[in-house]
Amino acid sequence: MKKAIWIFLFFGLLSCQNSRQENNAGAQPEFKDLAVRYPDTYRDTSVVDDYFGVKVADPYRWLEDESSPSTRRWIKQQQSLTENYLGYIPDRDAIRRRLTQLWDYERYSPPIRRGDYYYMFKNDGLQNQDILYRMAGPDSPLEVVLDPNLFSRDGSISLGEYAFSKDGAMLAYQVSEAGSDWRFILIRDLSTGRNLTDTIRWVKFSEIAWFGDGFFYSRYPEPLPGQTLTGANEFHQVYYHKVGAPQSEDVLAFADRRNPQRNVYAQTTDDERFLLLSVVESTSGNALYFRDLRIDDPLFTPIVENFDNDYELVGSNGNYLYIMTNYKAPNKRILRIDTQQPGARYWEEVVPASEDVLLDAYFMGGKLVAHYLHDAYSQLKVFSAGDQEEKNIELPGMGAIVDISGRGGSPEVFYEFSTLASPGTIYRLNLDAYEQQVYRQPRSPFDSDAYEIRQVWFKSYDGADVPMFIVHRRGMKLNGNHPTLLYGYGGFNIPALPFYNRSRYMLFPVVLENGGVCAVANIRGGGEFGVKWHEAGVKHRKQNVFDDFQAAAEYLIANQYTNTSKLAIHGASNGGLLVGACLVQRPDLYAVALPAVGVLDMLRYQKFTIGWAWSDDYGLSEEEEAFKYLYAYSPLHNIRAEKYPATLITTADHDDRVVPAHSFKFAATLQAYQQGKAPVLIRIEPSAGHGAGSPTSKRIEAGADMLAFMFFNMKEGVKYSSGDE
Repeated sequence: MKKAIWIFLFFGLLSCQNSRQENNAGAQPEFKDLAVRYPDTYRDTSVVDDYFGVKVADPYRWLEDESSPSTRRWIKQQQSLTENYLGYIPDRDAIRRRLTQLWDYERYSPPIRRGDYYYMFKNDGLQNQDILYRMAGPDSPLEVVLDPNLFSRDGSISLGEYAFSKDGAMLAYQVSEAGSDWRFILIRDLSTGRNLTDTIRWVKFSEIAWFGDGFFYSRYPEPLPGQTLTGANEFHQVYYHKVGAPQSEDVLAFADRRNPQRNVYAQTTDDERFLLLSVVESTSGNALYFRDLRIDDPLFTPIVENFDNDYELVGSNGNYLYIMTNYKAPNKRILRIDTQQPGARYWEEVVPASEDVLLDAYFMGGKLVAHYLHDAYSQLKVFSAGDQEEKNIELPGMGAIVDISGRGGSPEVFYEFSTLASPGTIYRLNLDAYEQQVYRQPRSPFDSDAYEIRQVWFKSYDGADVPMFIVHRRGMKLNGNHPTLLYGYGGFNIPALPFYNRSRYMLFPVVLENGGVCAVANIRGGGEFGVKWHEAGVKHRKQNVFDDFQAAAEYLIANQYTNTSKLAIHGASNGGLLVGACLVQRPDLYAVALPAVGVLDMLRYQKFTIGWAWSDDYGLSEEEEAFKYLYAYSPLHNIRAEKYPATLITTADHDDRVVPAHSFKFAATLQAYQQGKAPVLIRIEPSAGHGAGSPTSKRIEAGADMLAFMFFNMKEGVKYSSGDE
């Protein structure tokens, strides 16, 4: 069989070389259907599960063991098939060159002040990882503090969470290898620029909370051999590490032996007086406890002990904690809690809920800075530490605040603002005079001014009004024939914000430059409109999410942006579930589907790594009612003999968030049932994880492959011939 595949691919290469030569000569490429022959994938018909009397076959379960020789062979065959197919596409190299150009500009993060210095990240353009610098003042020369590009030659080792000690003398930082969620913590002495010998291992889903001459952090027990990337993550615990001591001497600060599937996050207030513990069972709702670190008492005082609502520390002032919550406020509000009387009856509301969603809040300059979403785009307001709104900060347009930095005792604030067509500009804001000016503005090679952004509203299948952002070239005639890329997420109370996101929307600029349309649908399940919007897309209501997305696609077609032969859909993680479900439910609606690192097996997702924590959104197949609706929409279990759109599934071999078995099984099943000529391929990135910390080079390569696959299967040539726009 392997020989037959290579013979076929060889002849395919010959036919495509002619197309490539014609394209290089300036002619439009000749689009030929490449009849892909898939590797034989063994079906184990003996694997059948019984869910409440329903027999469910799982013939590709053997692919869950990615370290087995048979799975490794399958991966190698699929990688070879995908690489050969993509290698035939004439425009692939030109797209890669243009993406490289589009990434090649200086980028900065908003500076933060710690000790005597300001710190900020900067990337010259094509560096795999951003570099941490420091400055004596906001406009002083930059001095390198930490260069993650030196962690590894290929950029596969990246920087994670980091935190400065209170006096700014030490930097503790997490390091991730090959994109894994597993981290280890190192400590750098900022006076010498050298690392100490301390190394803290088996850290995952953790803050770094400094106190005195050490810090609190969260970790799991060391996994069993062979289960590092797939084993269930249980018994999260908080430890205290003293600088200079071996990890074996770290002090256990909190552990819950009775509830293995709870995670706990430690955070100290800026003055290091209070240690707060946020305990979670899933992705929504948390219990909250605190401890006064001035007192030698290891016990924690409860503020909230249930998981009905979200509680997040904003800041502190003396005995008071400022907490953002959706308790009795679906769009969130800010409470002031007296640590001397932490009971709910003593809570004071300082920033009331409004019609807009309170997305984030910060205690800066003795004031409360509140980041709201109004119809899914950003607004910024400032309140006194009492309950008075002082200022509505004017933002530059319909876009999103990407990041905000500042300190509780300083009126100086920096924030980054971006739109779908313009990279982030950093602004410097004074909270006393309410004056602001541009601090850093990127010089991007993308002509942002050539494109317009509009927000539209459409009806979903049940009559719900859903918004969508659409961007395209100014003055473009709507003729129903534009290549269009539709993005969505729709889960975990996370909003899909309209900003120039090099990770989430990295495909947009090339689509736009080639006469295309890009759209972001703010579907239910996300966090654009508060708790009710989120809950309208969870568990037995999850089908609303898919209906919203398909209604968005139909809107784009009905309003002459595109047609079914020119429409692609894309989403990652929970968005990969979205794309997988939609392509299976409505294969007639899309030309191309690009599900990335998707949750695709809804009956077994909870059995791997941190999957159990997603049950608040999804439900569990062990419960009969949940099994019924999960089985009804699970992308893997609803594949039938059908003509499916061209599909490029993307995953990574070190993804221990959404394990690649989801994508492996989905690809094998979709290939087996594909009745049309459109290809079903899987791209498996080596030495990479769920996406965080992925090096620039890998992002460009992956983006070029997805775009080349998309344009080729829409029979659209790109206008780049030599890599120049």
